[in-house]
Amino acid sequence: MRSIASWLLWSIVGVLAFTAVIGGVLEVRQTSSALDQRYEQQARVTAAGVADIPEVATALAAGDPGHVLGTLATRLQHDVGAAYVVITNAEGLRYSHPNPAQIGRYLEEPVQVLDGLTHVGIDNGSLGRSANGKAPVFSASGKVIGQVSVGVLETTVSAELASQAGGITIYLAIALTLGVAVALLLSRAMKRKTFGLELNEISSLLQEREAMLHGIREGVLGFDAKGRVTLLNDEARRLLGMSGQVLGADLTDAIPPGRLRDVLTGRVDGADQVVLTDDSLLVVNRRRVVTAGRSTGSVITLRDRTEMEGLIRELDSATGLAKALRAQEHEFANRLHVIGGLLDLREFAEARSYVNGVVASGQTGTGEDLRSRISPPIIAALLLAKQTIAAERDITLTIAPLSRLELSSGPVAQNVMTVLGNLIDNGLDAVSEQPVPRSVVVTITDEHELTIVVQDNGPGIGKVNAQNIFDDGFTTKAAQSDRRRGIGLALVRRLVARAGGSIRVNTEPGARFEVSLPRAAGHR
Repeated sequence: MRSIASWLLWSIVGVLAFTAVIGGVLEVRQTSSALDQRYEQQARVTAAGVADIPEVATALAAGDPGHVLGTLATRLQHDVGAAYVVITNAEGLRYSHPNPAQIGRYLEEPVQVLDGLTHVGIDNGSLGRSANGKAPVFSASGKVIGQVSVGVLETTVSAELASQAGGITIYLAIALTLGVAVALLLSRAMKRKTFGLELNEISSLLQEREAMLHGIREGVLGFDAKGRVTLLNDEARRLLGMSGQVLGADLTDAIPPGRLRDVLTGRVDGADQVVLTDDSLLVVNRRRVVTAGRSTGSVITLRDRTEMEGLIRELDSATGLAKALRAQEHEFANRLHVIGGLLDLREFAEARSYVNGVVASGQTGTGEDLRSRISPPIIAALLLAKQTIAAERDITLTIAPLSRLELSSGPVAQNVMTVLGNLIDNGLDAVSEQPVPRSVVVTITDEHELTIVVQDNGPGIGKVNAQNIFDDGFTTKAAQSDRRRGIGLALVRRLVARAGGSIRVNTEPGARFEVSLPRAAGHR
């Protein structure tokens, strides 16, 4: 009884047995009522037939001086198989009765047929309970002068009921047997559907699943074999921006068209697929679920890497700047060694000339120049760092002289930094494999609207790639194990679109990205 299959089996058997008993009782009662009605009608017809016999009316009218009614009633009783045939006058005086002692006595109940109609019912008379039919006896003038009462004892009804009860019992036994067989098949199917798990195990699994799904920081989605959402935890709902009733909905209805839906449906396959949504950078993994050799759907995990990806990009920038500064440190050390050697040789004029040349060829004043034209300082610092990194890679990164920017520090400035950083990095990567001279030119203007133009002299963007360069996950660069590709331009497009701006691309020669942003509250 501890197993779910046996519990189901015995529950169904119990219900069937209870139903069979109740059904049997109701059937017996209905059959009994039907038999009563049949015998009542039989008694009524018999009583009416006896009342229509002329000798009966003649004898009653004369007071039965020859005692013919008793003999006639006894013969008719045997002929029709009735329990009794009682003939009385209008006052209830008996002229016939199976018990001779009752002849000449009056009925205990009033005569019912004085209204001239036949009557049926169950009579608890002197012979016992019986199905009774009564008919009036009319005189030649049409007056009721007597009553004929015919009855069938309950023992006769019970005997026929018992004969029919056997058939009812056999029918119920067959129905119960079939029900037990069906219950056994259902219990086996239930055990197969639940993979042999019992009720307490299923309950524990459900509790553990709910605790696990809503306790982890990863989004989890489940789909059945038809692509309908069967599982969705709170983190997945947040990351995908889902609201309302999603469980049971088709995946194509719950997720709008795009790369996210392609990855979730498996159209884009592979581990750790990167998907950029309006609010998050997600890493998506999709696995098919195979149970007992058959596919039952898919499970998808979603990891939010928005903050981590931002930190990785900041770390990449810091690492590049550190390498550039380390290279400059060696260069400055070499120059100091030259100056020191000239001073040791007392070649003061030559040392002065060398220092002047270094100052003239260096970038002294570039930082102050950027600081005077570009605000806030964090954007000027970004441009200066990118210039240092570009110089180390033998690339000329030029900030156009007409560039001007006046912004307040805040979210707008952070978005501008992200756009600038990604576009400049793409430009540096595009020209890094080109022969010298390699150059990237940045122009920033802030007049009627904020305009950022980044142009390089690299190979440019093919017309085919121009249709897809802003899709998240799309890249033409070689894959790197420590860095995810295909995110930068998609992130730029998302930030520009969110700010209500636009971005235009010229493909050849070189690549030219022009971003236009409306003047916002961050402008001074």
